[in-house]
Amino acid sequence: MIITLESGSAPLPALARFITPEAIALLLNIKVEQIKEIRLWSRVILVVAKGLTRFVSYADLPPILAAEPPKNSDLARWRKRWNKRETKQAPEFWQGFYQQKFYACADLTQLYNWGKLLGLIKIILPQQMLSNLRQEYLQAKHNLQSLSLSASGNSASSGVCYK
Repeated sequence: MIITLESGSAPLPALARFITPEAIALLLNIKVEQIKEIRLWSRVILVVAKGLTRFVSYADLPPILAAEPPKNSDLARWRKRWNKRETKQAPEFWQGFYQQKFYACADLTQLYNWGKLLGLIKIILPQQMLSNLRQEYLQAKHNLQSLSLSASGNSASSGVCYK
């Protein structure tokens, strides 16, 4: 997969820092392996995949740990984008994206950091999505604690960091 910046285009928007092939694949309901190229333009992302070419908005992609945390200006951009939608809410695939991230965590610290990130954006998430994510977070935490207990015999603890 190739990620390219189109030459001669204006600077990328701040939300470009949240681009991940995994998020784009979930959004487009395809496998990551199907993505051939992601072209970054000043206003949109062009995704070329096996049997699919689609424009994606930067504001459709969820924040990630590997990037600078979301700011108020980012929250405003997401809300502006979602106001154009019928539901006026975060895309449903965000829930699946974060669930995958929770269960992919190698340790409780990483899981805690994902929870902290969600704490920053909870005001823009629908209540039902937030409730579901809390349950998934607790399940992932329980799974990691169980693994930790079986591996070391010690109890690890980490609270839910977003309410």
